[in-house]
Amino acid sequence: MGTSRLETKVGLFVLVALALLAALLVQFSKNRSLFQASYELRLHAANVGGLKQQASVLLAGVQVGSVSGIQLAPDGRSVTIFLRIRKAVKIYHDARFVIEQAGFLGDQFVAILPTANEPPLLHDGDEVPCEPPFNLQETARAAAGFIQRIDATARQLDAAVTDLRQTVLNGHSLTNIAVAVDNMRSVSDRALDTINDINSLVASNGSPVSLAVSNVLLFSQDLTRLATNADNLLQTNGPEINLAVKNIRSSTETLKDLLRGMQSGKGLAGAMLQNEPLSTNVQAIAYNLAVASSNLNRLGLWRFLWHRESPSTNAPRPRPPRAPIP
Repeated sequence: MGTSRLETKVGLFVLVALALLAALLVQFSKNRSLFQASYELRLHAANVGGLKQQASVLLAGVQVGSVSGIQLAPDGRSVTIFLRIRKAVKIYHDARFVIEQAGFLGDQFVAILPTANEPPLLHDGDEVPCEPPFNLQETARAAAGFIQRIDATARQLDAAVTDLRQTVLNGHSLTNIAVAVDNMRSVSDRALDTINDINSLVASNGSPVSLAVSNVLLFSQDLTRLATNADNLLQTNGPEINLAVKNIRSSTETLKDLLRGMQSGKGLAGAMLQNEPLSTNVQAIAYNLAVASSNLNRLGLWRFLWHRESPSTNAPRPRPPRAPIP
């Protein structure tokens, strides 16, 4: 009788322990409960950092699933992460998947960051990209390289400042700068004296300057009136001026016609130009007329006639050659 009671108590203790163990397994199974439906998503990342299986999957900070597996690609360049998400949780295709870390030394987890929540929804077996975790060591290496570049730049600046001190800020250069400052000061003093002289000149000759300005103003007014009168004259005598211009133009055309006629041999002048013997006769006649007029002016009319009738004048006199008349 005592043995049967002992076995019963041991059996009850084992059952209670198994029940507690099952409850603990359900509680700490990272939502992989046999009583809840789920679907699988496949994430592709270049590096998963320290992410492990059974890691949490958080959507807006709420745990909605867990990491069921991590598989390395055959080429070794990427990693596939398998997520188990509760069936009731809806994730849109534009959501971001990021591997983050809880605190500075906490465990890593997969964070789902919703954006615009545009359809369609993700379903079982869909593949989505995942952003790699923040690599503190890579950041430290990059910061170390950046610090080295800053150190090199600081050394170059130090060398440049040293060269500047040696070449520009030496005693000779400072002396030259001081001399230049003194020269500039003397130049500025001379400029002030010149300005004062100009002011005194203007002040002492204010009346002549005003008179000159008045004369210039009066002259400009006279020029304005002259221009106004000329404009009125042109407007008043516009038709006459146009007629005069037309007459000049017609006279020019007539003169051109006469010149063309003379060149073509029309008229007496044209004939003289074209006929050389006639031109020679006309020249001889003009020469005789010139000689006769010269004798008339020198001797008078009666003396000219008496001179022609006197015996001394009967001698032959040279005459200019005459061209035959055609």
